[in-house]
Amino acid sequence: MIKDSKPISMAEAKEFLGEAQAEAKAFVNNFTKLEAEQAKELREKLVALDMIKLNDKHISKIIDLLPADKEDLAKISSDVHMDEKETNDILQTVKDYK
Repeated sequence: MIKDSKPISMAEAKEFLGEAQAEAKAFVNNFTKLEAEQAKELREKLVALDMIKLNDKHISKIIDLLPADKEDLAKISSDVHMDEKETNDILQTVKDYK
């Protein structure tokens, strides 16, 4: 029974894959840039920015893709409009994890 559903990044999902799912874990490793601890740390920093416009889905995709510029970030958050300061704050936070 599913009690709760919350979007997480692929790096965070690796923690839930056990030894029996080695093939799935190898697949996920091909697409992740961060380790689980780094992803959790980045999530905390993005949440600490306290932006109402950013939801868990946006944060998970930011962690997965680590956008380098405003255009990349705009693709992730196409359903909301962020001002210049919000965009720069997110990009500056992500920059430390590249």
